[in-house]
Amino acid sequence: MYINKITFHSLSAILFILFTLVSANSSANETSVEAPNFTLKSNNTKNIKLSELRGQVVLINFWASWCGPCRQEMPELNKLYAKYKDLGFTIMGVNVEENPTEALKIIKDDKINFPILFDSENKVSQLYEVTAMPTSVLVSRSGHIRYIHRAYKPDDIEKYKKWVKELIRE
Repeated sequence: MYINKITFHSLSAILFILFTLVSANSSANETSVEAPNFTLKSNNTKNIKLSELRGQVVLINFWASWCGPCRQEMPELNKLYAKYKDLGFTIMGVNVEENPTEALKIIKDDKINFPILFDSENKVSQLYEVTAMPTSVLVSRSGHIRYIHRAYKPDDIEKYKKWVKELIRE
């Protein structure tokens, strides 16, 4: 147990340093660090574990219902998911709110088709050093973080498309 705590804290410290260095003056950054594994309950009550998605390109999107840019981004992410899901791409929307009531309403109203996970204790968002809403992390088929993007503007979806196509081809 003691070793696991040391390992977890060491990994968190390394990730914090890396994310800080990588995010110095940009909202989108390329890295190649292994994505920390996690398991969260999804909107269909099934637990989803990141490591079980190895072999797929995964976009982890941290969001909240109170975040205007997050709500703008969700329908665009839904379109991105629909376009590339058959090519080995998935999205994991990670809602960071303690109470998922509003998130569930948005999922239903916007007909979101990709899995939504609930990080009500913010453990995963802390593990990924989420400092802005929304934050998207693109993970390669090999399980490495390749891009980190903080915030959202409407033309950002074009960056996502470019990155997703690049990672699908690898």
